[in-house]
Amino acid sequence: MAPPQEPTPTELRQRYRIERERRVRPDGARQYRGTDAEFGHYGVDPYVGEAAEREPVHDAVDVAVVGGGFGGLLAGARIRQQGVERVRIIEKGGDFGGTWYWNRYPGIHCDIESHVYLPLLDETGYVPEWKYAPGEEIRRHAMRVAQHFDLYPDALFSTAATSLRWDEASEKWIVTTDRGDAFRATYVVTSTGTLSEPKLPRIPGIEDFRGHTLHTSRWDYAYTGGGPDGGLTRLSDKRVGVVGTGATGVQVIPMLAEDAGHVYVFQRTPSSVDVRDNRPTTAADVSADHEGWARERRDNFLRIVSGEEAERDLVADGWTSSAGLLEKLLPSFRRCGDRESFESAYEAADAAKMNELRARVEQIVADQDTAEKLKPWYRYACKRPTFSDLYYPAFNRDNVTLIDTADTHGIERVTENGVVVGDTTYELDCLIFATGFSVGVSGIHSGKLPAHGRDGVQLRDAWAQHGPHTLHGFTSSGFPNLIQMGSLQNASSVNFTHILDEQAVHAAALIAAAEAQDALIEPSHEAEDAWRATLAEDAPDHEWFHAECTPGYYNGEGRGRPNGPTAYPHGAFAFHELLKRWREESMAEALRPRASREA
Repeated sequence: MAPPQEPTPTELRQRYRIERERRVRPDGARQYRGTDAEFGHYGVDPYVGEAAEREPVHDAVDVAVVGGGFGGLLAGARIRQQGVERVRIIEKGGDFGGTWYWNRYPGIHCDIESHVYLPLLDETGYVPEWKYAPGEEIRRHAMRVAQHFDLYPDALFSTAATSLRWDEASEKWIVTTDRGDAFRATYVVTSTGTLSEPKLPRIPGIEDFRGHTLHTSRWDYAYTGGGPDGGLTRLSDKRVGVVGTGATGVQVIPMLAEDAGHVYVFQRTPSSVDVRDNRPTTAADVSADHEGWARERRDNFLRIVSGEEAERDLVADGWTSSAGLLEKLLPSFRRCGDRESFESAYEAADAAKMNELRARVEQIVADQDTAEKLKPWYRYACKRPTFSDLYYPAFNRDNVTLIDTADTHGIERVTENGVVVGDTTYELDCLIFATGFSVGVSGIHSGKLPAHGRDGVQLRDAWAQHGPHTLHGFTSSGFPNLIQMGSLQNASSVNFTHILDEQAVHAAALIAAAEAQDALIEPSHEAEDAWRATLAEDAPDHEWFHAECTPGYYNGEGRGRPNGPTAYPHGAFAFHELLKRWREESMAEALRPRASREA
C-alpha cells in the first residue's frame, strides 16, 4: 500500500486556516483569569506555608533586586563580582528559584539543554547530571548560585515589593513591601519575570467544583502522593482531569497516566511534540575539561538559534536542528535575501518539519481517531515546540482519554462533579490546570509594582502616550538608577537564562561605571529616541504570520502580534556584541552627574 501523499502548500494553508478558526475565541486573552487566594490554595506557599513573622526592615542597601528567580540571582551575582557589598534580593517565594521554586509538578524538566540553560556553571564548578535537567536539579542550582555569591544574608523571602519611589533629596530609591519594610537603595534592579503570574481559564462554574483542584505551579503532593519523579499513588482510585496540553501538560500527563485511576485530557490545541532523548551526562560528554567550557557551549547554542553560522553544533538537539524555523518565533532574527524567496523556502522547510511531527503521532499512537486529534495543524513557530518520549505513548493506555474541545472552543462549563464538553459531562474527583502563566506581565509594567521617578511620575504614565522609551531596554529618562531586566526593547532567545545573564552583566557594568564616576544612571531623551529608531529601522514583518497562527500566547490568543520597535531586529547574538562595544565606547550615554555635583 502506497503511503499517503503529503499535502501541497495550498492544501496546508487551507487546513491551517480551518483549524485556526475552530479555536479562535472572541474573548481572546480575556478567556483567562488570575489565581487568587479565594480559589483553591494559590494564595499560600505550599512549600513553607504561612510566612514566618519578622520585624519590618528599615535600613539602607547599595542595590535592591526585585525577584529571586534566575534573573535576580544573576543580577546579584554579577553585581557582587563588581565588589558591591550590600545586595538585597526581594522574593515572593520562600527561597530562590522563581519559576523553578513554584513549579515542582511531576515530570518537570527544562526543554533547553541543562549545560546551556543553567547559568554560572563555570563560576560554580557544577556539571549538570542530565542533558535536560529535572526541576529539582535546577532549583538546587539556584540555591547553589545564591550560596556561592553570598546572596542569602540580606535576602527578604516570602516578601513582595509593593512600590518604588525615587527620593530626589537623597538620590535614592525608597522600596516598600507587603511585610511593612521601607528601606533605601542607591540602585534598583527589577527582574520580576515574564512567567510569574499563574493563570486559570475563565470557565463558568469553575468555583463550583467540589472535587480537588490544583494548578501545576502549586502542586499538592499531600493529595496526590509521590513527588516530582512520580509515585502518585493516592490517585490510584481517582478520576483526574487535566486542562492544558502545552509544555507543562506534555510533561505531567504521562506521570498521571502511570498512577491515576483514569486521566481525561482536555485539549483545545495539540502541541508539536518532538523527540526528547534525555539521558544522564558526565563531564566528558560535554567536554567540561577546560575553563569557560559552559560559556563556549551556550554561545554556540545562541549563535545557531539566532540564525548565525557556527563551525559545529555542540548541543545538536531539536532546537538547533530546527533553528531556521525559529525566525518567526522570536521578535528578532537575522535573515538575508529577498522576502519572496525567503518566505517560499521557509514555508517549504516548515511544511517538511510539521509533516515529520504529524507522522510521528501516527507512528506512536495506536488509535487512529486519537492520533488525528493529536496532530498539530499549524506552522512550527506558531506555538513553542515541545519535546517528549513519553507523551504520545500515554494515549495508548486504557486509563487515558483525550477530549478534544476545539469545536466547542474549549470547556463549556464546570459543575460540582465534573467538566462539560458538548453534550457530555465527565465526572471527576480531581481537576488539574496545566494552563501556565500570563506571559510578559511583570509587576513594574502591569502596575502591580508602581515605580515613581522624578516628580513622582509613575513609569506606566510616562510611557502611556508614546509607548516605552528606554536605552537598550534597561534604563529610562526620569527614573535614575532603575535598571529593568526582561524582554522589552532588547533581544530574546529560546534560552532565556542566557539572555538574563547578559543583561545582568550589563546591569552590573552600569552600576560599576556610576560608582566610579559618582554619577546617576539615566539616559537622555536623545539616546532613547536613537535606540527606538534603531529598533524600528529593520523591524521584521511578522504581524501577518502571527495573525494566521492558531491562537496561543505568542499571538494574543489569535489577535495577532503587531510589528513595532519592541526588540533588536538582528538577533540576540548580535545584540550582545552591540552591548559589549557600547560598554567599551559609549557608556557616558547612560550617565549624568548627581545633583550635588551639578550644584
